[in-house]
Amino acid sequence: MSGDPTQAGGAGGEAQEPSGQAPAAEVQAAAGGFAPADPAVAPPPSQVEAADPAVATTAQPSREQELEAELASLRLEHQTLRDQYMRIAADFDNFRKRQSRDQDDLRLQIACSTLSEILPVVDNFDRARQQLNPQSEEAQGLHRSYQGLYRQLVDVFKQLGVSPMRVEGEPFDPTLHEAVLREPSEHHPEDVVIEELQRGYHLNGRVLRHALVKVSMGPGPDGAVASGGEQAG
Repeated sequence: MSGDPTQAGGAGGEAQEPSGQAPAAEVQAAAGGFAPADPAVAPPPSQVEAADPAVATTAQPSREQELEAELASLRLEHQTLRDQYMRIAADFDNFRKRQSRDQDDLRLQIACSTLSEILPVVDNFDRARQQLNPQSEEAQGLHRSYQGLYRQLVDVFKQLGVSPMRVEGEPFDPTLHEAVLREPSEHHPEDVVIEELQRGYHLNGRVLRHALVKVSMGPGPDGAVASGGEQAG
């Protein structure tokens, strides 16, 4: 019969929780707690790393090491470029000095070559000056004009750095003198210049032309002086 209380009570017992007992989750929620974590549901790893200070500390030194390595590389590159610059600057300075010396030598060579061609003219002026002995008034006027021209030529040579050698009475020096004659002398010891045959000249301390000279051989046998000169070998 449908109205059997025994069957109705049995059906009702299967559908409802036993009276007086609440679910565990509801009890913890009511007490202010949390439900136990479900191992099947875990937070993403990125969230765990971001929230974990140990992981962040481990990532930071890696970035610092990269920056330090980059700084060391830049310092090495800077030092290399600096060394290259210093070498290039030193090479350029040496090149500039060498070019300056070469130009000075070239100018000196040109000056020596040009002045050497003019020196015979000066020699002729000097010989003519020594030979002239004007007597008349007209000849003396001509002689004074000639002397003025000769002094002007000598002044130009001085301005160019040309200076004559003074050799008489000096020891013979093959770097300055060229011995043409050798003869005995009672007044000069051996290897002393006793006469200048052709004047020598300097150009700024450099020999422009060697002086042609006569050199003493010292006293002859028994103090006698030979009458003739002996050509130097």
